Amino acid sequence: MRRRRAVKREINSDPKYNSAIVSKLINMVMKKGNKSIAENIVYSAFETLEKKTGKGALEVFKKALDNARPLVEVKPRRVGGATYQVPIEIRQDRGTIIALRWMRNFARSRKGKAMQEKLAQELLDAYKGEGSAIKKREDTHKMAESNKAFAHYRW
Repeated sequence: MRRRRAVKREINSDPKYNSAIVSKLINMVMKKGNKSIAENIVYSAFETLEKKTGKGALEVFKKALDNARPLVEVKPRRVGGATYQVPIEIRQDRGTIIALRWMRNFARSRKGKAMQEKLAQELLDAYKGEGSAIKKREDTHKMAESNKAFAHYRW
């Protein structure tokens, strides 16, 4: 049996946009504790977004996040000898974290350019409603839809 739930820690807002979500993105992009490098990557990606769209970077980022955020996910549950993929609705904060993780991972897996350009392109694709993170969300939703019959196994 598990002990107790982990305490939710408060995340400080980032200095430039005063947003906790941007701060979370910076923390996700960060490698080996190099926060200043991660900040430079995210902020220059946001500048690129502003140039390409002509809108505020925070507005574009939030729209991209909303487009990529999944509403349901599937979790494996063992019942008897079989393992079922059970669809479960997810809270908004968890959906946001999953969307951020997808965008970061797909940006990292792009070939060629510098990370800030790859991240900017991934965010721009998500903003337009296309790209890898959106495809991943659609696949997750399809998976949940096709396993809807096992929804009664959730607890």
